[in-house]
Amino acid sequence: MTEARRPRARWGAALAALFCAAVLAGLGIWQLERRAWKHELIAAVDARIHAAPVPAPGPAAWGGITAGKDAYRRVGFSGRFENDRTTLVKAVTERGPGYWVMTPLAGPSFTVLVNRGFLPEAMRRRPPSGPGQASVTGLLRITEPGGGFLRANDPGGDRWYSRDVAAIAQAHGLGQVAPYFIDADAAPNPGGWPVGGLTVVRFADNHLVYALTWFGLAAMALWAAWFVGRRRGAVA
Repeated sequence: MTEARRPRARWGAALAALFCAAVLAGLGIWQLERRAWKHELIAAVDARIHAAPVPAPGPAAWGGITAGKDAYRRVGFSGRFENDRTTLVKAVTERGPGYWVMTPLAGPSFTVLVNRGFLPEAMRRRPPSGPGQASVTGLLRITEPGGGFLRANDPGGDRWYSRDVAAIAQAHGLGQVAPYFIDADAAPNPGGWPVGGLTVVRFADNHLVYALTWFGLAAMALWAAWFVGRRRGAVA
Protein backbone atom coordinates (compact mmCIF):
# COMPACT_ATOMS: atom_id res chain seq x y z
CA MET A 1 0.00 0.00 0.00
CA THR A 2 1.32 3.47 -0.87
CA GLU A 3 2.04 6.06 1.81
CA ALA A 4 -0.89 8.18 0.55
CA ARG A 5 -3.41 5.37 0.91
CA ARG A 6 -2.34 4.15 4.36
CA PRO A 7 -3.74 7.11 6.32
CA ARG A 8 -7.07 6.80 4.47
CA ALA A 9 -7.24 3.09 5.32
CA ARG A 10 -6.54 3.85 8.99
CA TRP A 11 -9.22 6.52 9.07
CA GLY A 12 -11.64 4.10 7.44
CA ALA A 13 -10.87 1.46 10.07
CA ALA A 14 -11.30 4.02 12.87
CA LEU A 15 -14.66 5.16 11.50
CA ALA A 16 -15.80 1.54 11.12
CA ALA A 17 -14.84 0.88 14.75
CA LEU A 18 -16.76 4.00 15.86
CA PHE A 19 -19.81 2.81 13.92
CA CYS A 20 -19.59 -0.60 15.57
CA ALA A 21 -19.28 1.06 18.99
CA ALA A 22 -22.45 3.09 18.33
CA VAL A 23 -24.39 0.00 17.24
CA LEU A 24 -23.19 -2.03 20.24
CA ALA A 25 -24.02 0.79 22.65
CA GLY A 26 -27.48 0.98 21.09
CA LEU A 27 -27.97 -2.74 21.72
CA GLY A 28 -26.93 -2.22 25.34
CA ILE A 29 -29.48 0.59 25.76
CA TRP A 30 -32.15 -1.62 24.15
CA GLN A 31 -31.41 -4.36 26.68
CA LEU A 32 -31.81 -1.88 29.55
CA GLU A 33 -35.17 -0.86 28.11
CA ARG A 34 -36.14 -4.53 27.84
CA ARG A 35 -35.09 -5.01 31.47
CA ALA A 36 -37.37 -2.18 32.60
CA TRP A 37 -40.25 -3.67 30.58
CA LYS A 38 -39.58 -7.15 32.02
CA HIS A 39 -39.64 -5.83 35.59
CA GLU A 40 -42.96 -4.10 34.91
CA LEU A 41 -44.33 -7.37 33.50
CA ILE A 42 -43.13 -9.37 36.52
CA ALA A 43 -44.74 -6.87 38.89
CA ALA A 44 -48.02 -6.95 36.91
CA VAL A 45 -48.13 -10.76 36.82
CA ASP A 46 -47.35 -10.97 40.54
CA ALA A 47 -50.27 -8.63 41.23
CA ARG A 48 -52.61 -10.73 39.05
CA ILE A 49 -51.65 -13.99 40.73
CA HIS A 50 -52.42 -12.65 44.19
CA ALA A 51 -55.57 -10.73 43.26
CA ALA A 52 -59.08 -11.92 44.02
CA PRO A 53 -60.48 -14.11 41.21
CA VAL A 54 -62.75 -12.53 38.61
CA PRO A 55 -65.22 -14.31 36.30
CA ALA A 56 -63.59 -15.98 33.31
CA PRO A 57 -63.92 -13.68 30.26
CA GLY A 58 -66.90 -14.44 28.04
CA PRO A 59 -67.23 -14.26 24.24
CA ALA A 60 -67.60 -10.47 24.18
CA ALA A 61 -64.09 -10.08 25.64
CA TRP A 62 -62.28 -12.81 23.72
CA GLY A 63 -61.08 -10.56 20.90
CA GLY A 64 -59.20 -8.33 23.34
CA ILE A 65 -57.41 -11.00 25.35
CA THR A 66 -53.62 -10.72 25.17
CA ALA A 67 -50.72 -12.32 26.99
CA GLY A 68 -49.46 -8.92 28.11
CA LYS A 69 -52.55 -7.91 30.06
CA ASP A 70 -54.39 -11.17 30.76
CA ALA A 71 -51.94 -14.08 31.21
CA TYR A 72 -51.91 -15.46 34.77
CA ARG A 73 -54.99 -13.50 35.81
CA ARG A 74 -56.93 -15.33 38.56
CA VAL A 75 -60.34 -16.32 37.25
CA GLY A 76 -63.24 -18.50 38.26
CA PHE A 77 -65.66 -20.53 36.16
CA SER A 78 -68.50 -22.95 36.85
CA GLY A 79 -69.98 -25.68 34.71
CA ARG A 80 -70.05 -29.41 34.12
CA PHE A 81 -66.90 -31.38 33.31
CA GLU A 82 -67.17 -33.31 30.04
CA ASN A 83 -64.92 -36.13 31.18
CA ASP A 84 -65.38 -38.18 28.01
CA ARG A 85 -63.57 -35.41 26.11
CA THR A 86 -60.48 -35.22 28.30
CA THR A 87 -57.14 -34.69 26.57
CA LEU A 88 -53.78 -35.68 28.05
CA VAL A 89 -50.92 -33.36 27.16
CA LYS A 90 -47.29 -34.33 27.73
CA ALA A 91 -45.76 -32.53 30.71
CA VAL A 92 -42.51 -32.38 32.66
CA THR A 93 -42.94 -31.01 36.17
CA GLU A 94 -41.27 -30.95 39.58
CA ARG A 95 -43.03 -34.29 40.11
CA GLY A 96 -41.40 -35.81 37.02
CA PRO A 97 -42.74 -36.62 33.55
CA GLY A 98 -46.41 -37.23 32.94
CA TYR A 99 -49.44 -35.43 31.57
CA TRP A 100 -51.62 -32.39 32.04
CA VAL A 101 -55.25 -33.43 32.28
CA MET A 102 -57.24 -31.06 30.06
CA THR A 103 -60.99 -31.40 30.50
CA PRO A 104 -63.70 -29.16 29.00
CA LEU A 105 -65.82 -27.39 31.59
CA ALA A 106 -69.13 -26.55 29.89
CA GLY A 107 -70.87 -23.49 31.29
CA PRO A 108 -74.29 -22.02 30.42
CA SER A 109 -73.10 -20.13 27.34
CA PHE A 110 -69.55 -21.28 26.55
CA THR A 111 -66.94 -23.88 27.41
CA VAL A 112 -63.49 -23.45 28.95
CA LEU A 113 -60.69 -26.00 28.78
CA VAL A 114 -59.40 -26.61 32.29
CA ASN A 115 -55.99 -27.98 33.08
CA ARG A 116 -57.10 -29.94 36.13
CA GLY A 117 -53.50 -30.78 37.02
CA PHE A 118 -50.67 -33.24 36.66
CA LEU A 119 -51.02 -37.00 36.22
CA PRO A 120 -48.01 -39.38 36.35
CA GLU A 121 -47.13 -41.55 33.39
CA ALA A 122 -48.26 -44.73 35.17
CA MET A 123 -51.86 -43.42 35.40
CA ARG A 124 -52.24 -42.53 31.73
CA ARG A 125 -54.61 -45.42 31.00
CA ARG A 126 -56.97 -44.50 33.82
CA PRO A 127 -57.19 -40.73 34.22
CA PRO A 128 -59.57 -39.81 37.04
CA SER A 129 -62.79 -38.09 36.05
CA GLY A 130 -63.74 -34.62 37.11
CA PRO A 131 -66.52 -34.20 39.68
CA GLY A 132 -69.33 -33.42 37.22
CA GLN A 133 -70.75 -30.05 38.21
CA ALA A 134 -67.89 -27.95 39.53
CA SER A 135 -66.57 -24.48 40.18
CA VAL A 136 -62.91 -23.96 39.28
CA THR A 137 -60.55 -21.19 40.31
CA GLY A 138 -57.18 -20.84 38.67
CA LEU A 139 -54.94 -18.85 36.36
CA LEU A 140 -55.91 -17.79 32.87
CA ARG A 141 -53.33 -19.12 30.41
CA ILE A 142 -52.81 -18.24 26.77
CA THR A 143 -53.19 -21.07 24.25
CA GLU A 144 -50.03 -22.89 23.10
CA PRO A 145 -50.49 -23.58 19.38
CA GLY A 146 -48.51 -26.08 17.34
CA GLY A 147 -46.76 -28.35 19.79
CA GLY A 148 -43.62 -28.62 21.86
CA PHE A 149 -39.94 -28.32 21.04
CA LEU A 150 -39.30 -30.32 17.83
CA ARG A 151 -42.57 -32.21 18.36
CA ALA A 152 -45.80 -31.21 16.64
CA ASN A 153 -49.19 -32.08 18.06
CA ASP A 154 -50.82 -35.08 16.37
CA PRO A 155 -54.59 -34.77 16.88
CA GLY A 156 -55.29 -37.86 14.76
CA GLY A 157 -53.02 -40.00 16.92
CA ASP A 158 -54.17 -38.25 20.12
CA ARG A 159 -50.60 -37.20 20.92
CA TRP A 160 -50.33 -33.75 22.39
CA TYR A 161 -47.21 -31.80 23.36
CA SER A 162 -48.77 -28.40 24.00
CA ARG A 163 -52.05 -27.06 25.26
CA ASP A 164 -53.40 -25.88 21.92
CA VAL A 165 -56.96 -24.83 22.73
CA ALA A 166 -58.27 -24.52 19.16
CA ALA A 167 -56.79 -27.85 18.02
CA ILE A 168 -58.05 -29.72 21.09
CA ALA A 169 -61.51 -28.19 20.70
CA GLN A 170 -61.64 -29.20 17.03
CA ALA A 171 -60.39 -32.73 17.73
CA HIS A 172 -63.15 -33.28 20.29
CA GLY A 173 -65.92 -31.45 18.47
CA LEU A 174 -66.42 -28.90 21.21
CA GLY A 175 -68.79 -25.99 20.67
CA GLN A 176 -68.10 -22.39 21.65
CA VAL A 177 -64.76 -22.64 23.45
CA ALA A 178 -62.82 -19.81 25.08
CA PRO A 179 -59.49 -19.08 23.33
CA TYR A 180 -57.62 -19.59 26.61
CA PHE A 181 -57.44 -22.32 29.22
CA ILE A 182 -57.44 -22.27 33.00
CA ASP A 183 -54.72 -23.81 35.15
CA ALA A 184 -56.66 -25.07 38.17
CA ASP A 185 -55.32 -24.07 41.57
CA ALA A 186 -54.06 -26.45 44.26
CA ALA A 187 -57.51 -27.36 45.62
CA PRO A 188 -57.27 -31.16 46.10
CA ASN A 189 -59.13 -33.45 43.71
CA PRO A 190 -60.95 -36.58 44.93
CA GLY A 191 -58.41 -39.38 45.28
CA GLY A 192 -55.52 -36.91 45.10
CA TRP A 193 -55.20 -36.90 41.29
CA PRO A 194 -54.63 -34.94 39.17
CA VAL A 195 -52.50 -32.49 41.17
CA GLY A 196 -53.29 -28.86 40.44
CA GLY A 197 -51.50 -25.68 41.38
CA LEU A 198 -48.26 -26.56 39.58
CA THR A 199 -48.15 -23.52 37.31
CA VAL A 200 -44.59 -22.26 36.99
CA VAL A 201 -44.47 -18.48 36.82
CA ARG A 202 -40.90 -17.61 35.94
CA PHE A 203 -39.50 -15.06 33.54
CA ALA A 204 -35.91 -15.02 32.33
CA ASP A 205 -34.27 -11.76 33.44
CA ASN A 206 -30.78 -11.73 31.92
CA HIS A 207 -31.09 -8.31 30.32
CA LEU A 208 -28.57 -6.62 32.62
CA VAL A 209 -25.94 -9.25 31.76
CA TYR A 210 -26.67 -8.80 28.06
CA ALA A 211 -26.50 -4.99 28.40
CA LEU A 212 -23.14 -5.13 30.16
CA THR A 213 -21.86 -7.47 27.45
CA TRP A 214 -22.91 -5.08 24.67
CA PHE A 215 -21.46 -2.08 26.53
CA GLY A 216 -18.22 -3.98 27.06
CA LEU A 217 -17.98 -4.74 23.35
CA ALA A 218 -18.76 -1.09 22.58
CA ALA A 219 -15.90 -0.03 24.85
CA MET A 220 -13.57 -2.39 23.02
CA ALA A 221 -14.66 -0.94 19.69
CA LEU A 222 -14.01 2.60 21.00
CA TRP A 223 -10.57 1.54 22.16
CA ALA A 224 -9.90 0.10 18.71
CA ALA A 225 -10.97 3.39 17.10
CA TRP A 226 -8.72 5.36 19.47
CA PHE A 227 -5.80 3.00 18.87
CA VAL A 228 -6.09 3.23 15.09
CA GLY A 229 -6.52 7.01 15.23
CA ARG A 230 -3.51 7.31 17.56
CA ARG A 231 -1.40 5.36 15.11
CA ARG A 232 -2.61 7.68 12.37
CA GLY A 233 -1.50 10.67 14.41
CA ALA A 234 1.85 9.09 15.18
CA VAL A 235 2.49 8.37 11.48
CA ALA A 236 1.40 11.84 10.48
